[in-house]
Amino acid sequence: MLPNMTAASPHSRLMPVAVGLFALGMLAVLAVFVLFAVGHGELPVWLSSSAGLLTPLGLGLGLYVLIREARAR
Repeated sequence: MLPNMTAASPHSRLMPVAVGLFALGMLAVLAVFVLFAVGHGELPVWLSSSAGLLTPLGLGLGLYVLIREARAR
């Protein structure tokens, strides 16, 4: 039988945040690659830092949520 998906735990509410952070980070990484490919050498600092910070932050938060939910069961 499937678990009750309507009663969301506080940790499962963090998963969409983690996915959003990871997706934004991956979009920034993609933008960096595209801009380098078309010849831009000087990229904005906010773009490079968001590519380097948002992706691992989203991945780490997602792993944290998954581990916490697995231990709660």
